[in-house]
Amino acid sequence: MKSSGVGSGIDTDAIVTALVNAEKAPKQKQIDTQTLTTTTTLTAVGTVTSALETYRTAVAAMNKASNFSGLTGASSNDKAASVTVTDSASDGTYSLEVTSLASASKISSGVYADKSDAVVNATSTPQTLTITQSYKDSEISIPAGATLAQTRDLINTQMVGRGISANILTDASGSRLVLSSSTTGKGTEITMTASADSGLGKLTASTTVTEPVNAVYKIDGIEMESSTNTVAAAISGVSLKLLEAGSKSTISVSTNTDTLKKATTGFVDAYNALMTQLNTLTKVTIGADGTTSGGGLTGDSTVRHMIQAMRTELVTSSSSSKLTLSQFGINTDRKTGLLAMDDAKWSKAMADTANVAAIQDMFTGKDGLLSRMTTATDAYAVKGGILASRSDSLSGTLTKLTEQQLSLDRRIKNLTDTLNAKYTAMDTLVAQLNATSKSIMTTLNALNNSDND
Repeated sequence: MKSSGVGSGIDTDAIVTALVNAEKAPKQKQIDTQTLTTTTTLTAVGTVTSALETYRTAVAAMNKASNFSGLTGASSNDKAASVTVTDSASDGTYSLEVTSLASASKISSGVYADKSDAVVNATSTPQTLTITQSYKDSEISIPAGATLAQTRDLINTQMVGRGISANILTDASGSRLVLSSSTTGKGTEITMTASADSGLGKLTASTTVTEPVNAVYKIDGIEMESSTNTVAAAISGVSLKLLEAGSKSTISVSTNTDTLKKATTGFVDAYNALMTQLNTLTKVTIGADGTTSGGGLTGDSTVRHMIQAMRTELVTSSSSSKLTLSQFGINTDRKTGLLAMDDAKWSKAMADTANVAAIQDMFTGKDGLLSRMTTATDAYAVKGGILASRSDSLSGTLTKLTEQQLSLDRRIKNLTDTLNAKYTAMDTLVAQLNATSKSIMTTLNALNNSDND
């Protein structure tokens, strides 16, 4: 046996350790258990918050009438035009003939023999160059001694917001400044002017490189014009991007149930992804030895109420369409809580044109499923909502547990110091008593030996 008591021979260290451990164990176990439980729950709440945010973001992106319109646009000649449809489009076929494309203004200055290093402003003072387009003037101050290259840079810096850019073209005769506009259509010509005594005459002696004109096209034989090559209003709900002059195409707008199914499947997938994550956090697992273990939120009422709120919306119809997911073959699996689509029932529902038209209303809009799903989860996801408050509360609990641990550590240290002091004092006393006893015995023995003599 280790003897830490010099005087007593008793292992006082072991006694102190045993007493301290007996005092510490119950409280330490309580702190450890609560810390583990709280940490696990906090992590699970964070996972739910993240999964819910992902779901709500996906739902918000889907909540557009165009996603569930079931209409697609097509061009028989992709070189002639591309087609985009919106939810206001209607089925139809249209002939398109592109006569000419819209163009933007481009002008060139006079030629400078000294090329890009040529001095544009040979005067001793700054001169004003006025650039005009669509009756709007922009004044550019050209410093004394500025070169053609410096003038180009000044224009590019000050005109970038107006869609006008400058460049320099050079050949054997010299260089000229070329201004180009990104704005197409008739009436958007660019001009450069300056006062007669500015010395900028060669700069303003501009020639037209490209004349700005409107796009000219025919729809069903009706001649039309557009200031841009993107025509958004010629056919209601259809946007055409004209690509090639002198080309023809047939534009068709038709119902495509595959598009509707893709959009619907997107919702099903987003919902199932969230539910799969919630199932993982709330399920109970039975081990091989018959013991059970739960996820981070097993039996949690917060998650249970949120799931119930969402499932309620799945079986609720919008006020106008009166349709629900089950009418399209989409139902909740009783075991997993996930949505499953019956392809046969979906196809049968799509055979009814009334359903095709109404599915947009069922999903989108103020009273649609997607909006109601968002509303049903608002209380959990918003800043300061149920999940955020729950997370704050758990974090607060961890802070308190940390404080309890520090307090326990201080108390145990004080107890250890106190016990060590007491046992050291006891051992010292025993040592003194032993020394006294030994001294007395030595004296008595000496007296006995003296009497015998």
